[in-house]
Amino acid sequence: MTSPLLSIIIPAHNEEIRLPRALRQVFAFLEKQTYSAEVVIVENGSSDRTFEMAHEFEARHANLIVIHEAQAGKGNAVRRGILEAHGEYRFICDADLSMPINELEKFLPPVLNDFDIAIASREAPGAVRYNEPAYRHWGGRAINLAIRLLILPGLNDTQCGFKCFRAETAEKLFSQQTLTGWSFDIEILYLARRKHLRIKEIPVQWYFDADSKVRAVRDALRMLSDIFRIHLHALRGKYDLKP
Repeated sequence: MTSPLLSIIIPAHNEEIRLPRALRQVFAFLEKQTYSAEVVIVENGSSDRTFEMAHEFEARHANLIVIHEAQAGKGNAVRRGILEAHGEYRFICDADLSMPINELEKFLPPVLNDFDIAIASREAPGAVRYNEPAYRHWGGRAINLAIRLLILPGLNDTQCGFKCFRAETAEKLFSQQTLTGWSFDIEILYLARRKHLRIKEIPVQWYFDADSKVRAVRDALRMLSDIFRIHLHALRGKYDLKP
């Protein structure tokens, strides 16, 4: 079977409400494209009907793959989806679609070339944020400042949930991933820096979702702990096992 050009990976934890709307938009977008694509939903740890809802869509779309990941954690779900996808480009997409799906065109040739990883940025020149409360904006900037100072200098927005990887890059990085929660993308980008891969920040339109599952203080503390864990792994040579 010929591999598709694009895989869209959607981690889904308790997304019974938002997932159907997101999938309708994703498939409407893909129907207009000339390239082949697949959508991979990875449900993990849900206590609602997310898995059943995904299967209902799977029955109507041959290019939809639904996976149940037993281990909780967004990082676990993303890794499972990335490593089971088949696309030449593998795009991580949050179920809230806070970045409109048509922005995805900015992450693929011919619009974008010469990259290994392209990350959506709410801070790159040309990016626009909509409806975001000031406290959330400045809280996010404080977290990013810590990330830049402690582990990823020069990257202005590492935590937007939309990222695109070339297949070879994705398989190389996610096979070394150790973090299973929200901070997984910091570890992935840190590994990419160690391997001298090309990372590009792509300015996007982004809409604040009042139902966001991010909890600023809790998640910031976990992130700081995970940053030090990444540095500890590096000191112990855990990331030196593969080129």
